[in-house]
Amino acid sequence: MKIQILGSGCPTCKKLHEVVQKIVQDEKMDAEIEYITGSEGMQKIIEMNQMSSPVLVVDEKVAMVGFTPDIDKIKQKILDAVGK
Repeated sequence: MKIQILGSGCPTCKKLHEVVQKIVQDEKMDAEIEYITGSEGMQKIIEMNQMSSPVLVVDEKVAMVGFTPDIDKIKQKILDAVGK
């Protein structure tokens, strides 16, 4: 599975990246995590027709836009995106 965190590089984007890393590690998921920020991250967000950040993308599908500190919700969004 490929997980991407897209954003501007703001503290919220960084926090989502940290939370996703923890989820992948704790759940022993076989996942590649890519953190894309700055102008490249913003360009990808625009290409995906999203208007806010951060954007969590799982296997090329938008799983979540924005941020919640609820680790269980983020984990469920990842699992939903891969059909588990």
